[in-house]
Amino acid sequence: MAPEASDAAIHADPARRTPADDDHKPVNWFEEIRGLFLLLLAVLAFHSLVAKPFYIPTMSMMPNLLVGDRLVVSKYPYGWSWVSVSFHLLPPMKGRINGSTPEYGDIVIATPEGASADYIKRVIGRPGDTIEVQSGRVILNGEEVVRAVQPNLLLPVDLNSPCNASDFPMLKMRGADGRFYCELPIIRETLPNGVSYNTIDLGPDYPLDNYGPYTVPAGHVFLMGDNRDRSADSRASREELGLGGAVPLENVGGRAEIVTFSLDGSTNWNPLSWWQSLRGDRAGNSLRADRD
Repeated sequence: MAPEASDAAIHADPARRTPADDDHKPVNWFEEIRGLFLLLLAVLAFHSLVAKPFYIPTMSMMPNLLVGDRLVVSKYPYGWSWVSVSFHLLPPMKGRINGSTPEYGDIVIATPEGASADYIKRVIGRPGDTIEVQSGRVILNGEEVVRAVQPNLLLPVDLNSPCNASDFPMLKMRGADGRFYCELPIIRETLPNGVSYNTIDLGPDYPLDNYGPYTVPAGHVFLMGDNRDRSADSRASREELGLGGAVPLENVGGRAEIVTFSLDGSTNWNPLSWWQSLRGDRAGNSLRADRD
């Protein structure tokens, strides 16, 4: 009878390795890091070339975008440039790949010259247009943009939309249901291509209610916020934290498409608060403007 194989013989023969032997196989750190790097590169490429999430931190695009909204921004509609790359990893440079000009009424993200922060505004003027604002009324190429007064909007007050008296004087009110609302005066504008959208107009005596005339240079677009009296946009200088005039097309990084979800600001450490803070009526709202 042949002698039984010893433990040493078993470990010496690769064909007779036991499962326990694999537990001691050294980690190939090069392959692990390489895989992680390739995954991060794929995410960065998708965010830079196709679409990325975006968070609304200010009230400048109310009533159509609220603080706490999370959006999807598509990166390809106007071509790609230095600003397309997420986290602004490239230095500012001229030129675009497969470039095109935004349409009137598009909601776009843009980076002011000399800055790194992204702004989100609506396209009001295209290259060659003359823009003027008189008592809050937009005049585009000598013609007043069509305006229609709408019923006041009752926006529920929450931590992300507090309706502060400094921003919306005397507009906070209590509804029949006992909740507080911000009663916002709404003006619907219609641009020459038929795109229409709601704006907030608090009155004719605000600093940016009179502007221009200003001619949009070639290769630029003129942007304004929908919350006209609370928006630092192309009407405001860079010192006022505005866009400082029209924005070069290579500084336009994408188009806002849809609200994915929205939070009212009440989230905390308790996971139950994450669900309770959702504004259920915001999810799925398209940000492509209506055409009359």
